[in-house]
Amino acid sequence: MSRLDELFARCRAQNRAALIGYLPVGFPTYELSVAGMLAMIEGGVDAVEVGVPYTDPGMDGPVIQVAVDVALRGGSRVAHVFDAVRTVSEKAPVVVMGYWNPVERYGPARFAKDLRAAGGSGAITPDLIPEEAGPWIEAAGAEDLDPVFLVAPSSTDERIGVVGRTNRGFVYAASTMGVTGTRATVGSRAEELVARTRAQTDLPVCVGLGVSNGDQAAEVAAYADGVIVGSAFVRALQDEGVDAVRTLARELSEGVRRRAPSS
Repeated sequence: MSRLDELFARCRAQNRAALIGYLPVGFPTYELSVAGMLAMIEGGVDAVEVGVPYTDPGMDGPVIQVAVDVALRGGSRVAHVFDAVRTVSEKAPVVVMGYWNPVERYGPARFAKDLRAAGGSGAITPDLIPEEAGPWIEAAGAEDLDPVFLVAPSSTDERIGVVGRTNRGFVYAASTMGVTGTRATVGSRAEELVARTRAQTDLPVCVGLGVSNGDQAAEVAAYADGVIVGSAFVRALQDEGVDAVRTLARELSEGVRRRAPSS
């Protein structure tokens, strides 16, 4: 049983969703990005997505795009990602979140080996589909890592089934079409997408894109196995620093435990 399997089993026993937080390595500096990740855990985040900076983050919204640009201009590289994973994984399960190009250039087998050596549990590759992920799936399997692919409201049941059979750890359900970012409301089709995904797989289904506060976290936690928060943490670190990240994590953690009844 992987660390992610253990996490979701523990959350099920506690009758709540898992809380997963994202920050990119190197924003605003390497030291502060890692401090922010540790602050998320201190505030109640159950697992951390360590972001891999990339020059063309086309699926990310403006908040993360700016943060990644700052990280790259500050010298953040893939090697720093493994350093961050090594530190953060001592406190909580860690998956990396990154586009396929940096992994491919680094070498899938080498990336998987170094990720496992650093204590990572898996990787989310948002722009990679299972049919084109053979080298990564093979490399991840060789290192006992969990490959995580995405489903979206536009995904057909066939596509969801392929993802459900290929993923390990959990399925990432994008709550709405479009780029990442905080929103006033979570996508209305998210609950339907979770139900469609559960019909195709027994894996936990985690919802991302749009959650920014405790009430939204409670709303999503009422029907999903995990709540993923990214842009809100990046904005908190950018605007107010590490303490604000910890405070936001506490609010979100309380939200997933409160679990507002699903409509």
